[in-house]
Amino acid sequence: MYPITYITDCFDGNARARLSTRIGALFGQSPTIVAADGPDPESFAALTLLDCLLATESLGEDGHPTITLLNIAPRDGVWPNGVPFCFFWHGKHLVAGTFNARVLSLVRRELGIDRVHVTDIREAVSSAGFTAADIDKIADTQFRSLWYLPLLARWVANGRAVPAVATAIPDSFDEEPVVAVVDNFGNCKLDRELGAGPGDTVTVARRNDDGTTELVDITCYRHLTDVPRGAAGLVVGSSGRDFTELVVRGGSAARRFGLQAGDSPLRRTRVEYAA
Repeated sequence: MYPITYITDCFDGNARARLSTRIGALFGQSPTIVAADGPDPESFAALTLLDCLLATESLGEDGHPTITLLNIAPRDGVWPNGVPFCFFWHGKHLVAGTFNARVLSLVRRELGIDRVHVTDIREAVSSAGFTAADIDKIADTQFRSLWYLPLLARWVANGRAVPAVATAIPDSFDEEPVVAVVDNFGNCKLDRELGAGPGDTVTVARRNDDGTTELVDITCYRHLTDVPRGAAGLVVGSSGRDFTELVVRGGSAARRFGLQAGDSPLRRTRVEYAA
């Protein structure tokens, strides 16, 4: 049995029920489904995928293999019936999902995973001996992350040879640091560290309710507990030493600074991401 985590932007009740049932039928257990919601699901998925893989480290023992699935399909119209699916291994841990360069940018930068195996749905399903009708059904459906992605993960996990092309992950990294995740405390988890140490200050853009932007100098601290109560600070984030978080001790940095996922705290204007 593989522990399965599924990060997806298809997370309504109907989608969750179908995903859980199909994956349960294939693996004998249902996945933990993580909703990639908010204004920038790609940045959320990028950091969450990396965190899932980092969470398998420092166990003090060998631990068990895991499977992480992800479905964040760009709505760019470039690919016929959507972006292709791919897979890669990080040690004994399998990742299968959409070939989305921005979502894969952090595992590329932090883990050195610069190539993935890209599959063609029709070719892969045909090689598994499906009927012509089932091949058409799986390849042409709108919900490919339900009908195909769990099959791909099952085949690769079982060691079955799946037709695939080793493909470089394109460089797709935001020029400015962005808020990847706003956690339940309102801490803004950035997608990188800012190159500043304890005692340094960084100018952060605060977006006010009236539409104006105010530039505020924020002090960097080593730990959250070093930040004065009620004050804002920049600290080493929970995702590791290569990541910074904007926090307000005892409050919400997202609310105080008017930030949401996809925003750059260093940029005065907000970038809107396609849903």
